[in-house]
Amino acid sequence: MVHTVEQQAVDTIRVLAADMTRGANSGHPGAPMGCAPMANVLYTKHLNVNPKNPKFINRDRFVLSNGHGCALQYILLHLMGFDVTLDDLKNFRQVGSKTPGHPEATDTPGLEVTTGPLGQGISNAVGLAAAQEHLAAKYNRPNFDIFSNYTYVILGDGCLQEGVALEAISLAGHWKLGKLICLYDSNKITIDGQTNISFTEDVRKRFESCGWHTSAVADGNSDQEGIAKAIEEAKAVTDKPSLIEISTTIGYGSLIQDTSKAHGSPLSADDIKQLKEKFGFNPEEKYAVPQSVYDLYAQRTKHGEEYEGAWNTLFQKYSQEYPAEAAEIKRRFAGDLPEGWENALPRFTPSDPAVASRKASEIVLNALAAAIPDFMSGSADLSSSNLVRWKTASPFQNPSTGLGDYKGQYLFYGVREHGMFAVMNGMACYGGIIPIGSTFLNFLTYGWGAVRLSALTHLRVLYVMTHDSIGLGEDGPTHQPIETLALTRATPNLLTFRPADANEVAGTYKVALSARHRPSVLALSRQALPNLEGSSLEAVSKGAYVLQDQPNAKVIITATGSEVSLAVEAANVLNGQGVPTRVVSMPCTELYDEQPAEYKKSVFTTGTPVVSVEALGVIGWERYAHAFVGMTDGQGNNVFGASGPIQDLYKKFNITTDVVVKKAQDTVAHFAKLGYVPELGVTI
Repeated sequence: MVHTVEQQAVDTIRVLAADMTRGANSGHPGAPMGCAPMANVLYTKHLNVNPKNPKFINRDRFVLSNGHGCALQYILLHLMGFDVTLDDLKNFRQVGSKTPGHPEATDTPGLEVTTGPLGQGISNAVGLAAAQEHLAAKYNRPNFDIFSNYTYVILGDGCLQEGVALEAISLAGHWKLGKLICLYDSNKITIDGQTNISFTEDVRKRFESCGWHTSAVADGNSDQEGIAKAIEEAKAVTDKPSLIEISTTIGYGSLIQDTSKAHGSPLSADDIKQLKEKFGFNPEEKYAVPQSVYDLYAQRTKHGEEYEGAWNTLFQKYSQEYPAEAAEIKRRFAGDLPEGWENALPRFTPSDPAVASRKASEIVLNALAAAIPDFMSGSADLSSSNLVRWKTASPFQNPSTGLGDYKGQYLFYGVREHGMFAVMNGMACYGGIIPIGSTFLNFLTYGWGAVRLSALTHLRVLYVMTHDSIGLGEDGPTHQPIETLALTRATPNLLTFRPADANEVAGTYKVALSARHRPSVLALSRQALPNLEGSSLEAVSKGAYVLQDQPNAKVIITATGSEVSLAVEAANVLNGQGVPTRVVSMPCTELYDEQPAEYKKSVFTTGTPVVSVEALGVIGWERYAHAFVGMTDGQGNNVFGASGPIQDLYKKFNITTDVVVKKAQDTVAHFAKLGYVPELGVTI
């Protein structure tokens, strides 16, 4: 039988969720009301956290994957004593509050990841659990379990229907992540109605087939003892992640319980009145929390403080016996890089052989890996193409497989772009790890939901994307990313790099790794690129710079990536014709946009026409150029690529030296006739 105070706590969560969504006239009361028992059990009996130090390294991680039910998480954080007040609950879904409409790790103390798009949270949790296993394998020593935390998840039917979730669930089972425990809110309701209209699979069998341990609690509305027992049993299974299917009633206690109406709309005033009367609350009082409920949670809060205290004592002893490892842990979780790591960056000269920028990336990674142990790298079944596995990187695998161990820093993600990106976000959120993931640039958008959340959450994640243009050749338009960089360049807090040669690749890594709170997309070529005269590792940080120049230049040609060498060839022709030409390499438009106006004008001088060259769509280049060479038809419309050898494709789409020369000549003549050159990027 459940203790009275425990039932009172559950009912308090339910009425608070009703008050919060009614107060905001917006939100999702159903999931918090149905999940209240499992959440109460988890927070008061199992979760090891310290609200006074929310970033305590060895805390348990909790993820609310069905993030629309975030009123539940905010209530729990408030009851536990995190910096989420009753006033914050009253400000639910209001501008500038700590309690936004979906969980945002940047806004609310105690949140681990930013969830909302369904399936992302459980996928992030796989990354959190993988990070724990890796760091435990690397740093734990006999009698020193420095990394021993669990990752807990609450997820719903919607999460399990998103494809990204299955990708991550499959990886978690393969990796045998025994400290990952998921509580499945099985209420059989989504927005459209009963799940039997679209979702009739046996969820537990699916998880079992993926290598998970599963169990069930039949009465998730009131059987707190059963939920607690199921969690204990899951913790005893150390070689598999666990799913506990908990049958609940959405909107439990309301007049619209067990219907889709309870999902996404506040309860009516009359419904809330009867709800409070049913659970023994004063119907005229809002946001009420009995002292006994605060006391119940205060006990767990005290336990969390003691738990961290014991860990701090352990870590102090560990620091004495293993000072180098302890210092490295502190550095990594502070987000710092090893002192002098930049010295490992290789430099290149024009006499060095031409290499594809993907190959240059491999060279740089091999140089950096010895200096920076923080990397966890992987590829979506394209290791031999993406080249993000350095020579000494061993596979991350459960030791029982014989394929590697948890110390490994290279992850074989299989053909799972979206799952890979979401797992990387989880690793970055755990702390102490810099995730690197790779596929073809065209398939960045397969996992775009996770990439967008990297930017929104301010995570240092590196997306190493190869085969970056029509330069990949014969695979054709299905694989040629004509539009992708227009999307990445338009995304706030995301850096997009398209380096022109090996020096710029090294500079790209320097900037991307130094950007603690920004993810980066590295667009790298399949084809070999010459190392250019004037290229600069340091200048990448400016976003654009003068690569080659002539006195009193009459035209500027700016380009990125593989087309910079083409711009140089065109400039040589123009210079020979008596048209002095400046060449500007622009590896990162976002960084250029952040430079002072004085610097910008020193690169693109006022009164000088600019021609851009990029073997991608031309959308966005109107900010930096007056005329464009790119993927367009004869009428200036964007077009997809085609299948064929690279040289033939560049000719077909008029991205050649001759075309650039003609475009520059025509542009100079046009503005000479007009009598002036309009400023770049001017909008009215």
